[in-house]
Amino acid sequence: MSEDALLIVAALTAFALSALLSAAVLPVLKKLKAGQTVLGYVEKHAAKSGTPTMGGTAFVLAAAVVTFAFCRTHVARVAAGAMLGYGLIGFLDDLIKVVFKRNLGLKAYQKIVGQAGVTAILVAYGYRVDGGTIVHIPFFGADVDLGAWYIPLAAFAYVGTVNSVNLTDGLDGLAAGTGTVYFAVMGVICTMTAATTAADGDLALMSFVLAGALTAFLWFNSHPARMFMGDTGSLALGGAAATVAILSHNVFLIPLIGIMYVVSGISVIVQVASFKLTGKRVFAMAPFHHHLEYRGVKESKIVAQYTIVTAVAGAVALLAAAI
Repeated sequence: MSEDALLIVAALTAFALSALLSAAVLPVLKKLKAGQTVLGYVEKHAAKSGTPTMGGTAFVLAAAVVTFAFCRTHVARVAAGAMLGYGLIGFLDDLIKVVFKRNLGLKAYQKIVGQAGVTAILVAYGYRVDGGTIVHIPFFGADVDLGAWYIPLAAFAYVGTVNSVNLTDGLDGLAAGTGTVYFAVMGVICTMTAATTAADGDLALMSFVLAGALTAFLWFNSHPARMFMGDTGSLALGGAAATVAILSHNVFLIPLIGIMYVVSGISVIVQVASFKLTGKRVFAMAPFHHHLEYRGVKESKIVAQYTIVTAVAGAVALLAAAI
């Protein structure tokens, strides 16, 4: 089987498995009454209270199973393991919310400790693996070995991406839609060097697998959502997004392809800093997608706009990688 055929088969397999698991998980979540308790200040979402959460379990498991089944190098296994590691933290957070019927899951320090542990393992792996500290510089076609500077950069990229994707998961299909485009673009970029680097070939495979799995999940998660991915899905998604980029040496493409994740993260930071320093808010609500919603933009339109911007940024990233 050719490399291109393998990628297509893997993506289609992930799509089918994710669709089957999503269809199987939904009635189980309903039976267990694993409904999301929507934050009180998001008035427009009051009707969504009770919608099953933890649905991300379906596409995360589908992507992991297919990746482990089709990959040929340990790099993709590490990437899939990273997705599962961050996803486990999200699963525990969701489980506490469901069991105690509240929107507060794990405490902040518990999330920090959990993420720090997974991040430390991944950064240590990247630092020790042969050539792991080399990064591509977009638009310049250059590779730079960061040496020990790789450690703070990678740690920041992991934590920043994971939490920014988590913040983006606030509207039906928003994180899944932008994530589908992100991984499709990252998959193409990884195929550019796959002919000479087997690891990049497997990272391309995992990227297309996630794009396929997320596309199937969108059938259940697009507006109006029949189930949410929950922190189980969003933290796993962020972990996968960071790991694929970092291990393929494309860490500097994360803020470009993931531009809307950056918008979510920065809008929250600016909002909190402004309120603490001046007592005033910059946005009507944060993250930014809630600001748009508060200003009257329809949810489905916001999701479409975020996805379009991600696609355009992805095209620019493809150009940057090709130079």
